[in-house]
Amino acid sequence: MKLKVNGGSTAELSEAIFGCEYNEGLVHQIVTAHMNAGRQGSKAQKTRAEVRGGGAKPWKQKGSGRARAGTTRGPLWRGGGVTFAAVTRDFSQKVNKKAYRKGIKIILSELVRQDRFVLTNAIDLPAPKTKELVSYLKGLDLSNVLIVFAGDNDNLYMSARNLPNVAVCDYTQVDPVSLLSFEKVLFTVDALKKIEENLAK
Repeated sequence: MKLKVNGGSTAELSEAIFGCEYNEGLVHQIVTAHMNAGRQGSKAQKTRAEVRGGGAKPWKQKGSGRARAGTTRGPLWRGGGVTFAAVTRDFSQKVNKKAYRKGIKIILSELVRQDRFVLTNAIDLPAPKTKELVSYLKGLDLSNVLIVFAGDNDNLYMSARNLPNVAVCDYTQVDPVSLLSFEKVLFTVDALKKIEENLAK
């Protein structure tokens, strides 16, 4: 499978990585697992048993005319516990490495099929200038894009961080949510080779 590289040349795409059939169930699994891994899960409230105080019966059982009460920390009382109190939770889900890699391959294959996968040679910006990056992307007709590169490229990162619909990441940081969140994904040729090596394992 061949894909045109910006600049006139072509690159050979691995059929094993970019020719996978779409599997909605697996894509859903790795996307939800990635999103759940980012959840803090640290919210907590106290039940009537956990709230401090309330040990003494506030008034005698009979004779006062008021409703009977055994504690001042019931859910109906101000300062009382919560009826169905939230507890801390770990939302992370286990996904096997093999399944995760397969899911990334499926997403990359689908991006190629939908013409959302774009290849370019190394993006060399002499200085961190947002204007230069905007001009470069405009030449490729890209406005909402994830840029994936290999190696150190501080100038590219700093040029893109103030653009609302542009994200930059190293090939090792590629995740399913980022790949699906942008209209186009721009890979450098070096990043393509590296990610093919990683996914071929």
